[in-house]
Amino acid sequence: MEHYRKLERMYAAAPINEYFAPRLRIERGEAELQIDVRDDFHHAAGAMHGVVYFKALDDATFFAANSLVEDVFVLTARFEIEFLKPVAMGTITARARVTAEEERRIVAVGELFDSRERLVGRGVGRFARSKLALTPDVHYR
Repeated sequence: MEHYRKLERMYAAAPINEYFAPRLRIERGEAELQIDVRDDFHHAAGAMHGVVYFKALDDATFFAANSLVEDVFVLTARFEIEFLKPVAMGTITARARVTAEEERRIVAVGELFDSRERLVGRGVGRFARSKLALTPDVHYR
């Protein structure tokens, strides 16, 4: 669906993604995001910093939720994360799906896997519809 491709292009245009170089694929109520782990993502103990877990899980759940909303951005209202295993190299993959859609909130869950398909993190996001329209001005094209 064209809405999903527009969301993917909008995501790719975000300046922060120049640094993390994520790859995103969206379908109805689902999203998958991959990031190649680099040494400059590591904390002092030599494993990937929690900010990368959060980015992957928040972005995947966010876009799973926004796949259901075609006129405005959704906003992360609340996000809970569980760190399960350290990651030092390879590619991480966040897989997310919407589990509830209510009038005021959309709930999406995400799981984060390492290159060996081991579950390394989980997240639950609650998203609200904003008033910011999805237009070409925000790279929704």
